[in-house]
Amino acid sequence: LILSTLYHALVKRINPNTSIMPEAQSVQVFGKKKTATACAFAKQGRGLIKVNGQPIENIEPECLRLKAFEPVLILGQDKFANLDIRIRVKGGGMTAQIYAIRSAIAKRIVAYYAK
Repeated sequence: LILSTLYHALVKRINPNTSIMPEAQSVQVFGKKKTATACAFAKQGRGLIKVNGQPIENIEPECLRLKAFEPVLILGQDKFANLDIRIRVKGGGMTAQIYAIRSAIAKRIVAYYAK
């Protein structure tokens, strides 16, 4: 720990523009159901999940909202606590879009932790 701190202090002295933090990891995945397509983009953040710019809590009806939440509920909040997920979904009907969102969230968590 001390050597690491000294190294970073030395790097800052040589090049003050060098970042000590690692680069932000991000992934982009697609989920499909029939003609509905959801594109999920994930990066480090505060644990927000947004669908077409709105919080995922605003999805109606509630029974379909729970379907979209399934990957979060199965894996637990700790896997999602430091990730921001933006999901764009288009095409298909309401139910197909929800299943595409669910698929994109599940694929995203696998891709993010595999990277």
